[in-house]
Amino acid sequence: MSRRAHKSSQNLIERLPSHILIKVLSYLDAAALFTVGHVSRLLHQFASDNSLWYKRYIAEFGETEELKLEYTEVPDRAAGHWKQRYFRSLAARDLRKWKRRLQRVSCHTGLPADTELVLRNLHVTWELTVCDGSGQNTVHGLSWARFCGTCVTVCWSGGGLLPDLQQISSLRLHGVRRPLRRPGLELPSSRSFMEEVLLSKSLQLIGEDRLVELWLLQPGVTIGLWKDKRSVAFFMFTLHFHKLVERSVHGSPLCPYNEPTLKAPFDDTDPEYGLHGYQLHFVLHDTVSELMSGSYSKLFCSKAQISDGLVRLTAVSSTNLGQHTPLSGTVALPWRCEALRAAVQNCCVMSLTLLDEFGQPFWCVSSPVSMAPSQAPVCYDYAGEHFLAQCEDSGGKVEMQLAQTGEQTFVLVSLVVFVAVGKLNRHFGR
Repeated sequence: MSRRAHKSSQNLIERLPSHILIKVLSYLDAAALFTVGHVSRLLHQFASDNSLWYKRYIAEFGETEELKLEYTEVPDRAAGHWKQRYFRSLAARDLRKWKRRLQRVSCHTGLPADTELVLRNLHVTWELTVCDGSGQNTVHGLSWARFCGTCVTVCWSGGGLLPDLQQISSLRLHGVRRPLRRPGLELPSSRSFMEEVLLSKSLQLIGEDRLVELWLLQPGVTIGLWKDKRSVAFFMFTLHFHKLVERSVHGSPLCPYNEPTLKAPFDDTDPEYGLHGYQLHFVLHDTVSELMSGSYSKLFCSKAQISDGLVRLTAVSSTNLGQHTPLSGTVALPWRCEALRAAVQNCCVMSLTLLDEFGQPFWCVSSPVSMAPSQAPVCYDYAGEHFLAQCEDSGGKVEMQLAQTGEQTFVLVSLVVFVAVGKLNRHFGR
């Protein structure tokens, strides 16, 4: 439409009496009415009329006496009230529908089996806000995401738009829900604050190739730096599935989702015996495929094995050859940034889900780890070189040892989980 024709049609609309325009708009469905509201300020005003959207509301959700009484007793609500309420109700109904899918829990992981399906159908994505020392905030949309096992790896690459590392003060992660209800009707998006990562901490180098260096800021948060310029190539977060839907959807733009406080489970274990009945689900993978996964049940720790404030749970023993597990691929962490892509050797993602004796997850970690040559072999049944990989946070630490059986083939020969006694005490309320 030419500018002259558009202006002519605009003048025609402005000359129409209000009741005629409202009558014309009343024949539109919700998708068309929402779209018309973006044509001009005048149409936005009339397309937000409460009477129009109240009719759409009761057509979609039904009318009750309480609803009818509310509409008639408060007729002078601000324009757009019932429009906003229509969209909020649609989003809430869609959320309730998909949250029911989270009730199906895997017996191996203790996590909802359909987490990836629910996230995709709720149209959840993630945004990263990069904050510099001068107070400037830059929001970056997701570059790519990869689901694997019990976590999702999300990455932001700037294409030259990311600031230098020295200029960054913090990173803020938000879950963003942009649900598409039906063709032509896009519901308003919502943002859920998930976490803030300060860059005041020292970085840990976990690997490098000829193009980038990978630095671990904290478990699950990795920064890729260009080797020649030391500028940021990408940011990568590894998000564990535990409560990921709730964290990505239910927080506010400024406050994260707070998990409800549950009554501490009753533990009738003999205090002289220790801990028993724990289950571990462990996955090693890269950003493309899974290297190995295993579930280890009936883990226990006697009182004598508790030392330095840590409870020792052995999932794979170096002396038990039947527990040793070969890895199905090369241990490397692929990355891609715009048109460039490569892989950092001897680096992968470790995802751990530890369940208590009642089958409830209480320690969940997903993070890239690096393999370093071990000072002494833990298993002399393998002639190749041995490697050690560790991951540690406030809840405890994980140590795994790998034996090299070929040029690029490895076997997991030892896996030990150390849980902080303080974390266990908080979990059981004692």
